[in-house]
Amino acid sequence: MPKKSATLLASAKPADEKITINVGCVDLGQIDLLVQEGFYSNRSDLIRTAIRTHLATQAEVVRQTVARKSLVLGIQHFGAADLEAVRAAREKLQIRVLGLAVIGPEVSPGLAAETIESVTVLGAFHASAAVKAALAGRIG
Repeated sequence: MPKKSATLLASAKPADEKITINVGCVDLGQIDLLVQEGFYSNRSDLIRTAIRTHLATQAEVVRQTVARKSLVLGIQHFGAADLEAVRAAREKLQIRVLGLAVIGPEVSPGLAAETIESVTVLGAFHASAAVKAALAGRIG
């Protein structure tokens, strides 16, 4: 069967992912001082701004790596109809995403297992627990 690299994109904005970080007391105090002085609305605002600023300085490295690894940048959504079309074409998907990959809730574990060869996501991967279990050996 021929292999196909997926390029389906969705336009809906996903909810933000939550992360937990450890910050030293002095750094936290400086963050709180900048918030108190009105430079940022809250701690999260400062941290998001700092992350975006740092990522902007590394944008060229990200762009080159995305191209080299054949990653889709952004949001990629797969519904049952998408995967049925892949199955009808007797193809297999290699999902490679930097951002968010979503396998719709209507997708059965069997359909996912039959049509998805591999899943590589730098960011977030949303799928039902059953689909994730069916793809467990293919998620890298």
